[in-house]
Amino acid sequence: MIDRTRSWIKENSTLVYFLIAQFITAGAMAASALAYAVKLEGRVYTMEIRGAQYTVARLDELKLSIAKLEQSVDKNEDQIKVIRDIMTRRLNINP
Repeated sequence: MIDRTRSWIKENSTLVYFLIAQFITAGAMAASALAYAVKLEGRVYTMEIRGAQYTVARLDELKLSIAKLEQSVDKNEDQIKVIRDIMTRRLNINP
């Protein structure tokens, strides 16, 4: 019986290696999913501890930083328009 099993494994070694690789891959996927679930649970727990006030305050900080960036972009656009106008006047090109 053992000899028969060994001979079958030798004859189908490619299949055996493939199946072993599949089991290793499935184990790695399961470990990755478990790690993600633990990380997500940690985030949820942190949010529950800090509460909604922290979340609202953090979102307000993000809104302020976005508003500052938008002002910077508007200022840069205005400067680019001025430079474009000056350069097109010198070249006598109408945009």
